[in-house]
Amino acid sequence: MASLLVTAAALAVASVPASAGAARDTIIEKLSQRLFPLLDAAGRDPATLDRLKAGSGISTLLRARQDRRAACGQDLVCAAQAMIWTPAEADAMGRAVATLTNFPAADDGAPAQIRREIEGVNAIVRTYGLGQVPSYPQIDGAGMIDPQERQARLQAADWLSHTPRDRSVQALDPSVDYALALLDVSDRTDAIGYEPLMGGANAAAMARTKTLDWSRYRFSAMILTGVGPEIDDMPLSPYGKYHLRLAANRFAQGDIPFIIVTGGRAHPRATRFAEAEEMRRALIERYSVPADAILIEPYARHTTTNLRNATRLLIAMGAPLDEYALIVCNPQQSAMIESVQFTKRNADELGYQPGQIGRRFSSTELAFRPNRTSARIDPRDPLDP
Repeated sequence: MASLLVTAAALAVASVPASAGAARDTIIEKLSQRLFPLLDAAGRDPATLDRLKAGSGISTLLRARQDRRAACGQDLVCAAQAMIWTPAEADAMGRAVATLTNFPAADDGAPAQIRREIEGVNAIVRTYGLGQVPSYPQIDGAGMIDPQERQARLQAADWLSHTPRDRSVQALDPSVDYALALLDVSDRTDAIGYEPLMGGANAAAMARTKTLDWSRYRFSAMILTGVGPEIDDMPLSPYGKYHLRLAANRFAQGDIPFIIVTGGRAHPRATRFAEAEEMRRALIERYSVPADAILIEPYARHTTTNLRNATRLLIAMGAPLDEYALIVCNPQQSAMIESVQFTKRNADELGYQPGQIGRRFSSTELAFRPNRTSARIDPRDPLDP
């Protein structure tokens, strides 16, 4: 195991500014932009980074974090624990960001966004570094790995977090790159699997949105939710095939311009199929739905994020958000979406409601008015922020 250890002196040598002869890592760069937009923006602007580091108490905070890491010596588990931000440290960073006027801000402000991003770093370190059981262990996390592999991942992440990377926030704190490295060495870069999302399979439909007269349609879009299979190498679940028939029949009525198919690579763990891609293919090949009438949302792994991510697509499409979309799914899932329990689940998992549930038209159809709050990026779920 000697090759898996690193001395404190070696770490000190490795901890050089990210601008000193640093190369760009295009995968980690994309992942950083997707998960940590505010911190990533700071890393790209040295002047902003300097002002942030000069904030009240920040230099003392960063020095204390550095000392905490150094005290771990060769103990990789201790080093991972030292990357965790305390609530007091997160609050201090929030206050520092509040003094900067050129930071990108979510609807609830830059301090709230940086706290989400710091909590995202903590969630990644705890789950992928320290082995904490995630909220959905069947599909999240690193899965079952042997102790030697876990040790190797911790060591690689530690080295990578101190090896300079151009356009990074390493000069502020190595924890962000440590979290990104943990995802990379665990092969869980799911969050960038389909970027840029508005291109590729969505390009034709996005082009059509530019000239569409939305007033001609009763609903802005149909949201076809996912129900992932539980069997290896199964592209679509039995419920998914039922959803497709429902969607094709409803689309044929002609009062909805687009179908948003939503569902990622979730069930079973490490499946090679994204449900949204498979639904799109079936709608085109089996039901002759035009390709420019379908948009894929290939990240969502839960019904909560089916609706949140569909709302993000509606925003990107320029759809009128004061108009209703139509959720189409099986009667059981439809009833669950309308339930008090689902409202609570959204509040617990997202912190808000992705939209307003409106009128029920049938056992499989519900009106849905999207909520702009869904645009918030939240890396506390690093596979689908």
